Amino acid sequence: MASSESTQVPPATAQAPVMDPVAVIRSKAYLTALVLAAALGIPISAAAYGFLALVTQIQKLIFTDLPGDVFSGATPAWWPVPWLVLCGVLTGLSLRHLPGNGGHSPAFGFQTGGGPPVDRELPGIVLAALTTLSLGAVLGPEAPLIAIGGGLAALTVHLLRKDAPPMAVTIIASAGSFAAISTLFGSPILGAFLIMEVAGVSGATLSLVALPGLLASGIGALVFVGLDSWTGLGTFSLSLTTVPPNLAPTVATLAYAVGMGAVAPCIGWVIRWFALHLRPVVHLNRVLVTAVLCLAIGSIAMSYQLVSGRSFTQVLFSGQDALPSLVAHAAGYSVGVLLLLALAKALAYALSLSAFRGGPVFPAMFIGAVVGIAVSGLPGMQMAAGIGIGIGAMCTTMLRLPLTSTLLAVVLLGADGLSTTPEIVVAVAVSFVVTFLLPDPGASLPARGPSGPPSAGEPEPSSTGA
Repeated sequence: MASSESTQVPPATAQAPVMDPVAVIRSKAYLTALVLAAALGIPISAAAYGFLALVTQIQKLIFTDLPGDVFSGATPAWWPVPWLVLCGVLTGLSLRHLPGNGGHSPAFGFQTGGGPPVDRELPGIVLAALTTLSLGAVLGPEAPLIAIGGGLAALTVHLLRKDAPPMAVTIIASAGSFAAISTLFGSPILGAFLIMEVAGVSGATLSLVALPGLLASGIGALVFVGLDSWTGLGTFSLSLTTVPPNLAPTVATLAYAVGMGAVAPCIGWVIRWFALHLRPVVHLNRVLVTAVLCLAIGSIAMSYQLVSGRSFTQVLFSGQDALPSLVAHAAGYSVGVLLLLALAKALAYALSLSAFRGGPVFPAMFIGAVVGIAVSGLPGMQMAAGIGIGIGAMCTTMLRLPLTSTLLAVVLLGADGLSTTPEIVVAVAVSFVVTFLLPDPGASLPARGPSGPPSAGEPEPSSTGA
């Protein structure tokens, strides 16, 4: 047996130089990076605006204008099914044949490994996200926008200077990502906070990376507002048009926060289990299986409309546009319809996570809000508190980002979010702990073999998809 001395790591003979953030900020290179970040914030945010506008216009054309022209009455419940099959075919083809595999799989949540996408990967990311978001899959635009913004910024740096240091590329790429989602969550600060928490940036590095990012994000927000004023297409920002009144926190609402914080991880665990266990099946035949999954998503949405009498659009898409209307007309929904909607959205969300490309945030927010509205009629519960608790708890279990999840719920509710903060914080804390107490939903999946599908913990391939 080896002695204890022989297994010890020898002490380092020299310490790594400590970075002086003040000296870095005063340097010419960092000031140049600030100017470049500000300049890039304009075209990248304009490109992000154009992407979101295109997605919105395609959705409107296919699911609103076209059926309105074809049918004299209401849109039939079967209408989304063929379009979703087309979504599966187009997305599967782009993932299979274009470089980059369309970016990271949303089944694993947000991932930061590997750096920004290279130039040859950007078309695949754009096309996979465009077909996913436009034709009805249940994912949001935040993850593709982060990848597109970072990729465009990194490409610009390499064009300006091919031998740019990695840290410079990372800082400018982060600024591009900040700009791309500057207004998506209602505030540039929230989008920036999401990226920083995902990256795990802290200490002196946080200030150095955040400053160019915040500058690009602020300029990006101005670009979004200006383009909205010019085009009238909107700012594509999540906001509630009507916020239910809220009262001061009570013992009852805090108790409900504990309960919902414990239940949300169980819902999230089932969603992620289905998504992760479907991924190996998807990799057996990317195009065929993705089309079949879309057929299932369309059937779920069709069944929801037939049973509830409500539109299938509530089940499809990210939920970003449907959430304000749901909250504004919450009193018109029975508990049964709300639970059916939550179930349908969760199933479609799980299927979408397994095979498509998009972000996990908005569907989690929508499901959490629906559950919160459903329980708001219980004794001692309030609707504003229920919505905030549901959003915070579901986002925590799906994203595993407790700080961002708290801010998402608080900022969305506006002034009422401040008064519901105690309940939201309790629900987020409980949800975060329970999420990690539950077993890993992908633990039973086999490790990836030479030609097999990726296991639950592996990133997507960096070239073509399976």
